[in-house]
Amino acid sequence: MPTAAAPIISSVQKLVLYETRARYFLVGSNHAETKYRVLKIDRTEPKDLVIIDDRHVYTQQEVRELLGRLDLGNRTKMGQKGSSGLFRAVSAFGVVGFVRFLEGYYIVLITKRRKMADIGGHAIYKIEDTNMIYIPNDSVRITHPDEASYSYDLSHSLQYNLTVLRMPLEMLKSETTQSRQESFDIFEDEGLITQGGSGVFGICSEPYMKYVWNGELLGIIKNTVHRDWLLYIIHGFCGQSKLLIYGRPVYVTLIARRSSKFAGTRFLKRGANCEGDVANEVETEQILCDASVMSFTAGSYSSYVQVRGSVPLYWSQDISTMMPKPPITLDQADPFAHVAALHFDQMLQRFGSPIIILNLVKEREKRKHERILSEELVAAVTYLNQFLPPEHTIVYIPWDMAKYTKSKLCNVLDRLNVIAESVVKKTGFFVNRPDSYCSILRPDEKWNELGGCVISTGRLQTGILRTNCVDCLDRTNTAQFMVGKCALAYQLFSLGLIDKPNLQFDTDAVRLFEELYEDHGDTLSLQYGGSQLVHRVKTYRKIAPWTQHSKDIMQTLSRYYSNAFSDADRQDSINLFLGVFHPNEGKPHLWELPTDFYLHHKNTMRLLPTRRSYTHWWTPEVIKHLPLPYDEVICAANLRKLIVKKFHRYEEEIDIHNEFFRPYELSSFDDTFCLAMTSSARDFMPKTVGIDPSPFTVRKPDETGKSVLGNKSNREEAVLQRKTAASAPPPPSEEAVSSSSEDDSGTDREEEGSVSQRSTPVKMTDTGDSAKVPENVVQPMKEVYGINLSDGLSEEDFSIYSRFVQLGQSQHKQDKSSQQLCSRCSDGVIKLTPISAFSQDNIYEVQPPKVDRKSTEIFQAHIQASQGIMQPLGKEDTYMYREYIRNRYL
Repeated sequence: MPTAAAPIISSVQKLVLYETRARYFLVGSNHAETKYRVLKIDRTEPKDLVIIDDRHVYTQQEVRELLGRLDLGNRTKMGQKGSSGLFRAVSAFGVVGFVRFLEGYYIVLITKRRKMADIGGHAIYKIEDTNMIYIPNDSVRITHPDEASYSYDLSHSLQYNLTVLRMPLEMLKSETTQSRQESFDIFEDEGLITQGGSGVFGICSEPYMKYVWNGELLGIIKNTVHRDWLLYIIHGFCGQSKLLIYGRPVYVTLIARRSSKFAGTRFLKRGANCEGDVANEVETEQILCDASVMSFTAGSYSSYVQVRGSVPLYWSQDISTMMPKPPITLDQADPFAHVAALHFDQMLQRFGSPIIILNLVKEREKRKHERILSEELVAAVTYLNQFLPPEHTIVYIPWDMAKYTKSKLCNVLDRLNVIAESVVKKTGFFVNRPDSYCSILRPDEKWNELGGCVISTGRLQTGILRTNCVDCLDRTNTAQFMVGKCALAYQLFSLGLIDKPNLQFDTDAVRLFEELYEDHGDTLSLQYGGSQLVHRVKTYRKIAPWTQHSKDIMQTLSRYYSNAFSDADRQDSINLFLGVFHPNEGKPHLWELPTDFYLHHKNTMRLLPTRRSYTHWWTPEVIKHLPLPYDEVICAANLRKLIVKKFHRYEEEIDIHNEFFRPYELSSFDDTFCLAMTSSARDFMPKTVGIDPSPFTVRKPDETGKSVLGNKSNREEAVLQRKTAASAPPPPSEEAVSSSSEDDSGTDREEEGSVSQRSTPVKMTDTGDSAKVPENVVQPMKEVYGINLSDGLSEEDFSIYSRFVQLGQSQHKQDKSSQQLCSRCSDGVIKLTPISAFSQDNIYEVQPPKVDRKSTEIFQAHIQASQGIMQPLGKEDTYMYREYIRNRYL
């Protein structure tokens, strides 16, 4: 089945900036260096940005001739050979944007990148270094560690990207727009592109600007240059690991998109602004894909999305008091929940319904602190729900996680697992393939209760989980991990990789997923709070080592120091980079402003043009299509956001196979497979012989690839520990979770018993008894090879050996008498019937298989070509050859 649509690959992936006295020339090429584009930047204007893009696609030879003419024309004396008139300034991988301070403009170029993930052959890179060049004068260096991709839209979810590619062909034909210049082809008069139905629609969607961080920097050239020059960047986290299931590779990818609206640091950005954008809003998406098939159309992909963000109210904390926990104050009264309505309307448009709020702030406190936010949020949700249809109301789940953490009778993660199951059942998840036939033959109760939207090509996630505490850091990351772990089980089940949608702790798969989420939490915590996570998943499981307490204290001090002394400068940098503040002559400098409140709340500087209804607070078009998200509905408004162009199926702009493997050039494995990701088989699976290699087998905490299991305990003891792990009590010396950080600190302390239930394996044998057992220096033969040669053979083993002997005897030709004798000797042995395609099943004498007619014709044509007799070429062969000549030599 031919591909209906494919993502358009940017033809600007490598850049070289050339400098003359009066201009900059930015030459961009695709990965194969067969297509080039040129930007001309004027350097004579002191304060204005003048960019000329001729929108012409150059070949390699044309670019060389152009640069040669520029070099010759810019020399000091005509014909002078000693000095060059064109200088190579810098090599880069993309344009971040253009920014202007008090004088002229700067161009920000990506000079260093690192591959972080691979989704269906579409690479995702982390920006490790940039170069900011002053266009009229000198250059300086800055760093912006963000993520970007040349062919995959990182600002949208995988569900959106794949839904767009599956649009009906009739709608794509109506939206196809291509100018004469963009479709220029030296073989256009041959009419090969439109023949035979071999055209493929290339689709490029407008990015979701809320998660784009260089949108302001690219805004000045967006309508001037070709779209291939625009490289949109997200800020957050991207990590990928390989889950090896009996040799079958499965990629687990975690992408976090941080919102560029109302962005800032911990205490300086709290609550929401007047447009419904909240502080520390991050959209986290976990993607599961079968890495053995690298195609969006033929491969198997699944994703699940959840969101974290500050409580959508007008509130703040005053840090001038130099307190570790400044008091929470409500800045404005909002009886009609106006700001919360704007925020949830955005979520309904992007994610659909239901919206589920998991509120983890404290409910019981001796002094009102976090409870202020809970009371106001409950009132806002109650007010908004009375106007929504009953089937689309906002679900509110309050749970005091800090209280249950201090309690010794409650298991925090067990309670979170119950919440996660109910959430995933309501929202469902995305998968691009229909339910497997085995799930129909062996139905599962949990699978049949799953929500979401079931379509002919798979499932869609409808709705979203929104998790928050006060900071949305420690507690939120653990809660999101538990929900993600539950969703991961359903994703693996939908792809046919496990028999039941359930994953247990202390398996290689969950350990790999937990490591991804800890890196995810550390990165987001550093960006917003100034330090890594204080409390991790192991902390809430109560299995963290005693050295972790000292690390928690150091992270708490680091977070306090960053919030008190360096957050103000970081906030100024964010405001400048995002274009919230524009420096101008005669106005105060950014660091001279007493506050940036007026920069982020536009209604304080001018009246907003429209006011929403207090009762019908949603967008009318959004409510009509619920539970589906309006952004993914096929309508005229969404079609206008797409750029659709028809390509031949061999065009480089839509050929992801050639983009990834580069078959026409000499490449190395180090360049093609440069991504070094964590692997479950290498980093987590035990290295001892006889261990089940399945990543879904429960193991002891120290039984990993990084800490190999020794010989001090025998195999039976290990099995006993795994079976009794779930209900094991903790050691008496284990302490309660530290409450030094903001997430779990408080004045209320409860003593509710001394017994703690845990869902983690612990050692059950007595230390005194185990010390008396002598240590085995040599492993027994049964443990190493799986058998004991001293024991007698069983009937099944003897039968297998007899069949092997019979196969050996059938290798040689025997006369009838010997065959009869052999048959008498082998009574009771099963006679094996040959099942191969050969008439005689013998290793010495075989008959070649029959060759079909098409293969024979191809072989005869090959023989005739060696003799100078050429066969006439078809239209497809002619076009392929001309395409190759055009890309390589023209």
